[in-house]
Amino acid sequence: VPFHSYETYAARLLAKGYKVAICEQMEDPALAKGLVKRGVIRVITPGTVVESSMLDETKNNYLCSIFVDRLRAGLCFADVSTGELRATLLEEDSQQRLEQRIKDEMSRFSPRETLIHPDVTSLQGLPEFFRERLSTSLECLNEADYSLEDGVQLTLRQFGGNSLSDLELEGKPEAVRAIGALLKYVERTQRTGMERLDKFELYTTAQFMRLDLNARRNLELVETMRTKEKRGSLLWTLDRTKTAMGKRLIRSWLERPLLSPAQIVRRQNAVQELVEDAMMRDAVSEQLSGIYDLERLMTRVVYGSANGRELRSLGT
Repeated sequence: VPFHSYETYAARLLAKGYKVAICEQMEDPALAKGLVKRGVIRVITPGTVVESSMLDETKNNYLCSIFVDRLRAGLCFADVSTGELRATLLEEDSQQRLEQRIKDEMSRFSPRETLIHPDVTSLQGLPEFFRERLSTSLECLNEADYSLEDGVQLTLRQFGGNSLSDLELEGKPEAVRAIGALLKYVERTQRTGMERLDKFELYTTAQFMRLDLNARRNLELVETMRTKEKRGSLLWTLDRTKTAMGKRLIRSWLERPLLSPAQIVRRQNAVQELVEDAMMRDAVSEQLSGIYDLERLMTRVVYGSANGRELRSLGT
């Protein structure tokens, strides 16, 4: 299909669960003898989309990677479109409880695409839960993709640091393997722009309130149970944000409620300051109204896929 209209076709194919390979001419047609040489420059998958026309600006588009070893699991979530990556280590005393923890964590992020180690398929109910309850696209990688040695090298290269302890990943091989497999997959599909994935956070599930999928649905945090729409949900009531970045942030706050009293009070103090100073609030609100989605704009610039209109928006 013509390059200028590929996004419409790609969006349809991705919605059906396909991957889309982008092929371009690799030499000047005027200088080529016979057929012009072409090559795959990028593979678009549900979890690696960066095109604004295929993304919902109000929520993150997560790619997830899971590695399980006995009663420990490493989970990694990355939003390629904004350049952020989060990882955690889950540890339980029984397989059943570990599976439930994985389900809870997956429900929190609702990834569009999930990469799994071959052993994960042996955990009863998980692949089925991913497909039916989360509607995530599943990709089973091979053993080599989850190599610990490669994971260490890739993680240190991507996020800096001389050792895993610098990134607080010492003694967390399952998390390192999950991160390594995800980085390999992104490098394999995107070919360029890896430097954009630069925001790393190692979090613990104890930082946030544990809510399973049923609790999230019953509380109607981001969508109503009956219509599955934002209207009528808690997010709909609270969201008066002015930018796409703000919409994603407030949604992530609702999906991951804080447990630390100090952090909660800090957030409340910031809200109080804005509530009590109407003039400052109006001024900030007015300034934010003209700001475009800088996070995703920057990603498209790094990948070399930003168009003139987007570059103009960035300049503005």
